[in-house]
Amino acid sequence: MSEAWPVVPLGEVLTHRKELIRIDDTQEYLRCRVQIHAKGVVQRDRVAGGLIKTKNQQVCHAGEFLVAEIDAKVGGFGIIPPDLEGAIVSSHYFLFKFNPDRLDNRFLDYFSKTPAFRKQIQAQGSTNYAAIRPQHVLSYNIPLPPLAEQRRIVAKIEHLAANVEEARRLRSQTAEETDALLSATACARLADIQNIATPLREWLDPSRDGIQTGPFGAQLSSSEFTDSGCPVLTIGNIQYDGLSLSNLKFVSNMKAEALRRYRLAEGDILFARMGTVGRCCVVPPEASEWLINYHIIRVALDRSRVEPGFIHWTIRASRDIEEYLGDKIRGATRKGVNSKIVSELPVRIPPLPDQRRIVSELDALQTKVETLKHLQAETAAEIDALIQAMLDRAFKGVL
Repeated sequence: MSEAWPVVPLGEVLTHRKELIRIDDTQEYLRCRVQIHAKGVVQRDRVAGGLIKTKNQQVCHAGEFLVAEIDAKVGGFGIIPPDLEGAIVSSHYFLFKFNPDRLDNRFLDYFSKTPAFRKQIQAQGSTNYAAIRPQHVLSYNIPLPPLAEQRRIVAKIEHLAANVEEARRLRSQTAEETDALLSATACARLADIQNIATPLREWLDPSRDGIQTGPFGAQLSSSEFTDSGCPVLTIGNIQYDGLSLSNLKFVSNMKAEALRRYRLAEGDILFARMGTVGRCCVVPPEASEWLINYHIIRVALDRSRVEPGFIHWTIRASRDIEEYLGDKIRGATRKGVNSKIVSELPVRIPPLPDQRRIVSELDALQTKVETLKHLQAETAAEIDALIQAMLDRAFKGVL
């Protein structure tokens, strides 16, 4: 903090305010909540009074400082925005009005996002009891330059913050455009194929049962999962860009041997039966011999005639398959696929060399897209660091 500015407890510029109302069951109420990590106050919902169990609630006013009793230590606080004037919160929140002659509440808002403020909250009270009390908040210190200087600093921060948000917007826009480019390119390459569409079942490996649903729950129950052994893929592991290896399940090697017929092989196609319709991926070499559960359909392809990556791209980007799946699930209560639907997927299969050429081109483009996304993620972290550096400079009086 700037040594030129006085440091005062918030109790000199804030006043705890508690105004309770009795909820009317016939009225509708706007409710708000704080986001953690000092991300501000947002609307929670609009709800009929009859659905609110706790009938004594507090009324919020725009510009007040709202602090969550429990979540304050993880950044659960912020300034009430104008669109949440009159919103209600429970007594597990604390409301503070500010003295406008001494404090610009936007100055407090930005200061509350700094490590200097967060450390004061985390140091307060018992380590065995996460909640804070109003008197704790009023004891926190804040640097307090003259009001005109506060407003100058706020204006400078807001100008820089606007530039940062524009950088975020452009980064997000670029990510959307690269995804759209990948999809458009894949659609165009597949649309160029003039072969007559045939059902996927004509391209299966008959020696491996072709299409197979994972074992029923009775054959593989969650109670049999262990900490190690043979990995079992569940529906959450199936992603368009490949297998997600987070949250893997395991069964004993003895159980895996009993379910050997459900073992995977490199190049199999895996379908998620529920969730995003058509979500699938190719089994990589490291997942060979793993198991699947009942919520996954395994497709074993005749590798002498068809390239697994080509089928994967076809399912992701073919207009034929998009229309087919849309027709199959239209009006269905549960949006999912089954073995019969998968076996009838309409695919246009060119000669094997052409399949491999298309896969190579699209995989290379996907790699470029993923590389760009990785760079964008690094940029996002740099932007976050820039904001913290900007706030640090601001409250040291050098902005």
